[in-house]
Formats: sequence, C-alpha cells, structure tokens
Amino acid sequence: MSSDRTWFIPAGSASDGRADCRITPESAGWTYCGMYVFTLRAGDPAEFTLNGEEGVLVSLSAQNFTVTVDGTAFDMQGRDGVFASVSDWMYLPVGSRVAIAGTSGEVAIVTARASQAFPVHYGSADNVAVEVRGAGRATRQVTNYATPDSFDGAHKINVCEVITPGGNWSSWPPHRHDGIGECVTMNEEIYYFRIGREDGPHGDPTGTGLFRLYTVDGSHDETLSIADQDTYLVPEGYHGPTVANPEYPMYFLNVLAGPGEDRTMAFCDDPDQHWIRESWAGVEQDPRLPMTSATGRVKK
Repeated sequence: MSSDRTWFIPAGSASDGRADCRITPESAGWTYCGMYVFTLRAGDPAEFTLNGEEGVLVSLSAQNFTVTVDGTAFDMQGRDGVFASVSDWMYLPVGSRVAIAGTSGEVAIVTARASQAFPVHYGSADNVAVEVRGAGRATRQVTNYATPDSFDGAHKINVCEVITPGGNWSSWPPHRHDGIGECVTMNEEIYYFRIGREDGPHGDPTGTGLFRLYTVDGSHDETLSIADQDTYLVPEGYHGPTVANPEYPMYFLNVLAGPGEDRTMAFCDDPDQHWIRESWAGVEQDPRLPMTSATGRVKK
C-alpha cells in the first residue's frame, strides 16, 4: 500500500542561495536533522552560522581547502571523491561561524539541533574507524566519523557514511528507529546519496540504485529509483534495502539525531526479517571491501 506522502528530495530540488542542497528541520518537517552541500569556487567562500545547531563537515570531492571556524583556520586535505578515499573531517560547535574557501569540489555539512557546547574538532582521515558489516551480497563498508563509539565530543549528532559495491545491498535487514510502539529508540535520519560508475572516484550522472521505506502501520510503502545527489528523509518506518545496481557502487552519508539524552545508533529490525542476521554466520564477506581507506582506494 502506498500513499501520496514522500520524503524523497530529488537532486537539485533543494538548492538555496549558495548551497546546492539545504535541508533544515523546518523544511524537513521535523525537529533535529539538517544538511548543506556546497560546490567550492575560487573567490566565493561558502559561509553560514550554526544557530542552535552542531555540525560535521566532510569533503565529498573537494581537496586542499580551508575551513575557518570563529576566526580560526583549518587546512583540509579532503579527497577526490567518495569512492576514492576516506576524508578528514571537522566537528563544528553550536553557534559557530563557518567559512569554507577552496577552488573546486563539493563539501557536505550535516547538522543537528543541539544546545550543549563542545569544542571544534579536526579529525584526520587515518583516525577514522572503518568497518565492514554484513556478509555475502549484503556486505558493505561503514565509515564512522562521529558515532557514539568513535567520537564523544558532540551533543546530539551521529554521522557515518556507507559504501555499497555494485550488486550489493545495504540497510539490510530493514530496520527503524522511530520511537513507535516497542521500538524505543527515536532518531531522525537523512540519507544523502552518490552513485558511482565502476571504478570512478565520485558520483556519476548515469548511476542509479534503489531505496525502500515502509511504515509500521502499513500506510506507506515506497520503493524508489535513486540517482546521484538524491536525498531521502527518514522520519519514521522501516528502511531498507538500499540497492547498488551492478557496475554502479552506492554511497550514502547519514546523519541521525533525536530527543534522547544519550547519542545512540540503536535500531529495531523488522521482526519478520531479523533471522537474516543469523543466516550470515559462516558466510564470507565480499572481498571488494573495504573499498576505501585514508590512503586511497584499497587495491584488491
């Protein structure tokens, strides 16, 4: 069953002034999560203030740029693309004034409404935790920038990125964290997608994949074709799978935040599909993963 509701934001449909994509809690119709995506241009810095929000900045395809936070400049190495390497990153405090100066490439800043003050933090790529999850065709790479286990200097925000090789599934089995019924964890979540092509370093306009979301009450069930730079908001419901079409690896950047006093990435599986996790016992992981590291594309 499907309704006319959608939380899908096609590429290019949420531009706002200097930002290629700008999502606020108000535009999303929820309370916590937001996002900026900027393309860097010489002589035209991207500037914003995090009023009542904290943020995490990662390069998507920008290299050798500068981030100035409340007057202090940080040199960022960045990366050539999301399939090229793990990026260095920054935690941006509540209330900070930020300017990003560079000549080319894209950066993303994911945000969460927050009130506690934490210091600005620069994280080098070689200190970012990379893990391989799942097994078989459900093997994927999870790069943990600011998750509860990888970074404790934040109030609300949780940030990771996921790489799914062509032909594999992520967000599997389907799960939710909407605070409905017996699932006590409540987190809003944004999926920002880049779809690659074979061994290319970054997103490709010809790339496509799939994404499904369905609600607990059965009122909404949506499976969409996802293109490069599309975004999906997840306020409720089971989400998964995300499917990378053969020859087209999939990347998504996730930000999660909610009302809980403690940051968490906990979730509740669809009870009809939870058995799948047990079926992975003894199944080999996809040898194509991990795909990226701090030093570049992993050679297999």
